[in-house]
Amino acid sequence: MATAKKLTDNHLTCVICTEVFTDPATLECNHTFCKSCLLKYTNTQPDAIQAKCIPCPSCRQPTKVTNPDSPVEEWVGQLKPSHVIQGLMDDFGPGAEAADVNNCSVCKQQGKTTPATSWCSVCDDVFCDGCLKMHNMMPMSRDHEVVDASNATKRKSKHRFMCKTHKDKQIELFCKDCRMAICHTCCSIKHRKCDDVDSLDSMTPFVREHLSNQNQELKIKMTTSENKIIFRKSQITEINSKVQNIKDDIRKSRQAVVEVILRKEKQLLDKVDRSSDEQLHALQAEIKSQEIEMQMYQQQYEFTANAVTSNCKRDMYAVYESVRVASTDIRDTDNKPAPGRVVFTHDMDKLRKAVNDLQLGEVAVVRGVSDRQSTPVLHHTIDCEADGDKEDPLLWDVTVLSVDGINVTVVADYNNNSLKTCYSSKPNTHVNQLLLSDWPSHIAKLSESQVAVSVPWSKQIVTVNVTPEPVLLSTIKTSKEYYALAYLSPSQLVAGTYGQSHSVDILDMTGKILKSINTGVIGNPDYIHVTSNNNLIVSEGRVNSLVSVTCEGEAVFTYAPTGDRALTVPWGVTTTSTGDILLVDRVSHKVIQLTESGQFVRDILTQQDGLSCPRGICLDGDGFLYVTCDPYVKVFTFVQSVHNQIT
Repeated sequence: MATAKKLTDNHLTCVICTEVFTDPATLECNHTFCKSCLLKYTNTQPDAIQAKCIPCPSCRQPTKVTNPDSPVEEWVGQLKPSHVIQGLMDDFGPGAEAADVNNCSVCKQQGKTTPATSWCSVCDDVFCDGCLKMHNMMPMSRDHEVVDASNATKRKSKHRFMCKTHKDKQIELFCKDCRMAICHTCCSIKHRKCDDVDSLDSMTPFVREHLSNQNQELKIKMTTSENKIIFRKSQITEINSKVQNIKDDIRKSRQAVVEVILRKEKQLLDKVDRSSDEQLHALQAEIKSQEIEMQMYQQQYEFTANAVTSNCKRDMYAVYESVRVASTDIRDTDNKPAPGRVVFTHDMDKLRKAVNDLQLGEVAVVRGVSDRQSTPVLHHTIDCEADGDKEDPLLWDVTVLSVDGINVTVVADYNNNSLKTCYSSKPNTHVNQLLLSDWPSHIAKLSESQVAVSVPWSKQIVTVNVTPEPVLLSTIKTSKEYYALAYLSPSQLVAGTYGQSHSVDILDMTGKILKSINTGVIGNPDYIHVTSNNNLIVSEGRVNSLVSVTCEGEAVFTYAPTGDRALTVPWGVTTTSTGDILLVDRVSHKVIQLTESGQFVRDILTQQDGLSCPRGICLDGDGFLYVTCDPYVKVFTFVQSVHNQIT
């Protein structure tokens, strides 16, 4: 029961509906689905319907249909399950358990339901004990092989391969032209015009070997699909993490803007307080002055009133004289300017426009380079000039590391005999350099903190730790002048030299040659890149070619187009996460995109994008493309459309 459940869960379940197959159908790619699920999926793929094929929901491989003019329902209806799937369905699918407990076929014809105990391999019928005695007494069936009906494994091994058309005829032939197992009657009637018919016994080893090979291919495809699923899941995790970081950055931008507004508000409020305090102080002083004057006037008024009502002329004239003199001394205070008023002037239309024009930042849908609808946009430019440079930098190669969360661009500067690391920590950009014995050629990324650098004229390969400053770790002495360099495994490097028949060597980390590889038309490799499946991609400007070979030296493809597409000094090369190849064509000022098999896709970067004599190229983990254009590294991103500004 456990085996049956395991088979049902792992091999007899439709990946679309996640249920046990109902009327299964197997496509040319050997993936199997319920016919109803496959029909629903096909109806959602207008491109496939227009192309008259059934797309596989798992691997997207199309399956040709026998009658393209018929409705889609008939396309799917004509599909049959593979023999393996059908056999598993018969043995372990729904109803298989009940099928093991069949009723006697003879009793069944008499309307009885007697449990069967035996099965005849010739008659392919089940019998109860009583009917089995009759079966064994009959002259034509007494010699038939009979086994226990409950032993499903033995029944299957003894089951005769009978023709579905001529049910009493055993299948003993195989028509290679029609790829069908047939009986002698079928051969004489339906396959008379076929040229190649062989016996089933002679074909069985071939079929078994073919199915075994096919099973190995399926196993590889299953592993590939599993790896793709793991990769996509990691992408989902990465996207969710980046989305949260972007949201946090947007909130920080908003907070920064709010802090600026609050600061401006405080400045205005403080100015209002200062201005109003000055006015209030002046007015309070004026009131105090007026109160003093009013007291003086009050005293003078009382003194004058007493003099007027007095009968003493001397007192009256004395007051009169003093009042006249005092009147001439009183200053005219009515001409003092009125105190100013605090006024707040604002233009709401202007304010609204300023707020509407405010940009918290930009949000763009960044696509992978492999997305053929993506558009390149120059993200930023890195100036690799360092203090102490004797000449303008000439950048031969580039790679990008992630050191403690900091993206560090590493370049080989030919003119200044140095390896440089460039990184930003706000508000500054830092360029550090490690002086080498001679000019560096190529960089191989060993890890996120270490690189290897070829120094051909000194017959050296140096390893460097990036902290993010470059620190020399070791110097590997080599027997040849190696120019091109790439990372193959933790213990192996791939290096290219000039002027030898086997121009690419696989080295260990001591510089020992483990194997030499012939790269065909390329005798002087300029750049080497190792793909995700450990194939080598080698470019050479002298023969204007790009070659891909396995680590065993077997040719994969050669890209050497002619005419308008002819290469003009192909140099730097890298690959995307999907296997696409990006090739620098130096003299034509381009970066060319090829498929994994070396087919032209498009010119993704040209001189119109700001490229001028590019050399090295690499991609970082975020999909940014780095291209050296002396003395700069130009960094491009690929977006779905023009940036959507948030307002």
